Amino acid sequence: MRYFIILCALAGLTSVVSPVSAAEKTNILWVFVEDMSPWIGSYGDEINKDHTPNIDALADRGVQFNRCYVPAPVCSACRSAMITGAMQTTTGTHNHRSSRTEKSAIHLPEGIRTLPEIFKQAGYFTFNQGKEDYNFMFEMSDLYATVKGDSPWEGRKKGQPFFGQIQLKGGKTNTRKLKADQKVDPADVTVPAYFPDHEIYRNIWASHYDTIRATDTDLGNIVASLKEDNLLDSTIIFFFTDHGQNHSVRHKQFCYEGGVHVPLVIAGPSKLLKAGTVRDDLVSGLDISAATLAFAGLKIPGYVEGQDLFAKDFTPREFVISARDRCDYTIDRTRTVRTDKFRYLRNFKTDRPLLQPQYRDGQAYVKFLRAGHEAGTLPKLTEQIFFGKRPAEELYDMKNDPDELNNLVNDPKYAKVLAQHRGILNNWIKETGDLGQHQESDAGLQATLDRWKAKCVNPEYDHLKK
Repeated sequence: MRYFIILCALAGLTSVVSPVSAAEKTNILWVFVEDMSPWIGSYGDEINKDHTPNIDALADRGVQFNRCYVPAPVCSACRSAMITGAMQTTTGTHNHRSSRTEKSAIHLPEGIRTLPEIFKQAGYFTFNQGKEDYNFMFEMSDLYATVKGDSPWEGRKKGQPFFGQIQLKGGKTNTRKLKADQKVDPADVTVPAYFPDHEIYRNIWASHYDTIRATDTDLGNIVASLKEDNLLDSTIIFFFTDHGQNHSVRHKQFCYEGGVHVPLVIAGPSKLLKAGTVRDDLVSGLDISAATLAFAGLKIPGYVEGQDLFAKDFTPREFVISARDRCDYTIDRTRTVRTDKFRYLRNFKTDRPLLQPQYRDGQAYVKFLRAGHEAGTLPKLTEQIFFGKRPAEELYDMKNDPDELNNLVNDPKYAKVLAQHRGILNNWIKETGDLGQHQESDAGLQATLDRWKAKCVNPEYDHLKK
């Protein structure tokens, strides 16, 4: 199927939306946020109710998607997928922070172009303020103009529409500027049952709430700048994040709900979007890519694996796939299928526990887990999840078990459900030619080994150490 996708690109097979005249063209802005979960007032979060006024206001004047899932639970793989509209496992950009040296360079398959390149060719001014983090080789000037002035859209020609990105720190935001009464009291939060009931986890949970409140202010400043420049009424704003929160394991870099479930709000001119709409259908981050092109009246290339969320012939998804491969120096491979009621995961590296050596090992909350494991003092559930034998398959009832604690794989009542999800994933791997089936190139592994050295303990590195 991967070869079919590339042939589609070369042949120009497209999903066509109605042509848009130059006078009708709107600006499109991605507010692309790092490491942030949808713990937002408009999403029904009680702790942040009345504390995310700018995100809530954006939802009031646009469309909020309650069930959006990104292609990968880590930034570079997700961003590589969304900037092309194709799964990272299709383009070979699935390993986190790959293609960072000349020897380990990865080039996109022939015929696949990034969204900025497509927009630029169509006459749009394109910009990116902040990180790119793409796992492929590219020339910055091919994608983006050099940002000048106080606002990134200032360098465009008079009347020229823009497609731009503004990157916000999200879960990495420094919250020192928040006043004491703006911060969340750790005593008010409830952490998932897979963590010990300890203040260290309540503190990091509260901290993530604080970063969301600070991010809300950042969004407000962006909207104010657009309004000041008389651009707000002619700009479609996409607000979304690259994956879930980064303050704990089983979220960022992991294929559970907390890792891949993200907020998505799209707001713009009322003639294009019905204000105050809330949608509960399953959405992939790749649909953001497709909808972005469609809003501009541009042809959607055949390799784009998303669909226009607002097309007249839109068909709700039956499932969304997300994938995790190497992250930093930690080699793993997990695939997950999210359907309406269930989440299915397949772990291909069952020889290593969930909490194998990884980049958070220096953080206090991970040290606490490892110390408890060594001392034998962790709660039974925590010990099993993080240090127990890794199951080859996991199946969770997301309505009745939102924390994904009760694996239903061995429950005979769910045999048909399990078989259905197995089939979905098997077909997807076969049809897309999932490149994660193959070990990363020696050049890629060597680049990782050169950077992280002794931290590279997975057996995949052994032949390079001899």
